[in-house]
Amino acid sequence: MTGRDKMKLTRRETLKLALTGMALPLMAGASAARAANRIEPEMTEDGLYRQEWFLDSFLELADDLQTATDNGKRFAIFWELKGCPYCKKMHTANLSDPTINSFIADNFDVLQLNLIGDRRVTDFDGSEMSEKQLAAKYGVRFTPTIQFFDTDPEPLATTPARDREINRLVGYVEPRQFTAQFRFITEEAYKNQSFRQFWQAQQKS
Repeated sequence: MTGRDKMKLTRRETLKLALTGMALPLMAGASAARAANRIEPEMTEDGLYRQEWFLDSFLELADDLQTATDNGKRFAIFWELKGCPYCKKMHTANLSDPTINSFIADNFDVLQLNLIGDRRVTDFDGSEMSEKQLAAKYGVRFTPTIQFFDTDPEPLATTPARDREINRLVGYVEPRQFTAQFRFITEEAYKNQSFRQFWQAQQKS
């Protein structure tokens, strides 16, 4: 076989190289587009990362939940802490994705609370306390922690604090499972199955 023969490419090899050459810039372009569309959180004075659509609240939980329900949304509390690396990752890895960000913004009213904060919050039962006292009342010890609640605030006034939420996400999880937690609520799957069952079904789909 001559050197010239060795340099000849088959039709399949030529097509493969052409496709590879096309795929690389396309992949690079897609990555660049995702990077350009990333949603960057703002840093607040208390050192927490914040999304622009988080609630500006009077910190009255029953009113916030009722407003969410009236607007066709669900209510969730994000517990975070200054310097928490997993809180930062939740914002910069998960919520920076425009698809995830818009899904949550469109379907949830989110109240951000500081695990050790001193702002006064009125709980569902009418009691008023600081953020850190409320965290202790609900047994929230780690950040980020996300509490999800049902649509009617009235029964929560007489329900023990630890039984008020319908689901809780503790710690950082990767984007797909993170999104599934919110879909578990919007699809009301919690009414007939656990999140584990819901997530296992998502894995198979």
